[in-house]
Amino acid sequence: MKQPITYELLHICKQTGARRGIIHTPHGDIETPIFMPVGTQATVKSMTPEELKEEVKAQIILSNTYHLYLRPGHKIVEEAGGLHKFMNWERPILTDCGGFQVFSLSDLRTISENGVEFKSHLDGSKHMFTPEKVMEIENSLGADIIMSFDECCPYPSTYEYARNSMERTTRWAERCRLAHKKADKQGLFGIVQGGMYKDLREKSAKDLVAMDFPGYAIGGLSVGEPKELMCEILEYTTKFLPEYKPRYLMGVGTPDYLIEAVIRGVDMCDCVLPTRIARNGTALTWNGKVVVRNATYERDWNPLDTNCDCYTCKNYTRAYIRHLIKANEILGVRLLSIHNLRFLTKLMEKIREAIENDNLNTFKEEFYKEYGYRK
Repeated sequence: MKQPITYELLHICKQTGARRGIIHTPHGDIETPIFMPVGTQATVKSMTPEELKEEVKAQIILSNTYHLYLRPGHKIVEEAGGLHKFMNWERPILTDCGGFQVFSLSDLRTISENGVEFKSHLDGSKHMFTPEKVMEIENSLGADIIMSFDECCPYPSTYEYARNSMERTTRWAERCRLAHKKADKQGLFGIVQGGMYKDLREKSAKDLVAMDFPGYAIGGLSVGEPKELMCEILEYTTKFLPEYKPRYLMGVGTPDYLIEAVIRGVDMCDCVLPTRIARNGTALTWNGKVVVRNATYERDWNPLDTNCDCYTCKNYTRAYIRHLIKANEILGVRLLSIHNLRFLTKLMEKIREAIENDNLNTFKEEFYKEYGYRK
């Protein structure tokens, strides 16, 4: 059977070992490394698909299994023709498995070998996610790339808890693989877990690789641990993943984490950060964050970022956007969201160029200096 998801390795940076490639999917090719905007409820907050394509230049977006299961329901999305038709997005889509949301949003949950019983954060109703149920939902949603069901191990966790959680996640991955009904149309990724323990990460990766998934995600990082520890565990983990399959680090979106992840061999990252901080009146710029709601920008007639090519920076001033945010006007959030998303997709474009030129470390040092990061 032909795999729906394949990875083409184009270049390895001589300076860092970072990868440049292409992920081929049923709805188009994805140039990697890539940042993926998050569309939790089948929409990237405040953005139209046209803006995502034309202004943000997003190649792929995410949606969330947990949220779409609760509303409108995966069968309704399936009746609409799947997520692509439902949300009018013809480019690739990835759906996560809902595991993180089950553990982070539900106040009452019971974990067993069978799965997780949880209460909806919307109305308190009880539900059960098993690997088989998650596959049913993700098959109905119809994304190009789907995730196996996992437990996102909290930080900190004891060795015993992390080991039991990881081993159960591996067993769930095998059940997902067997329950996956559209393997010719949707690529199922296994998720590496194991907390902050290197031997558990190694075992998780090796066990999942033996199942021959078309791609691999790395979960349970950037969950509160120090940056240095995250980088150490990530660097250790990726060396056990196949060179010719995509690698996805889940839930990472700050500029420094994106660069560090790519240096350690990651191809795909996602995060809600750019739209979340937009709602708080904050912009990402090449010279660091700009909290545009602050009074200092009341008479600032400059764009958010003079080095940015987005619609917002071409047409509006900091003073105007500050006014919109202070007045609680929706347009302010939309303009900041366009900018923040474009900033991260542009950052990844520059990272891809630096990999091709074998100077990603040099780019990192220059970016950190301009952005204001401390080494």
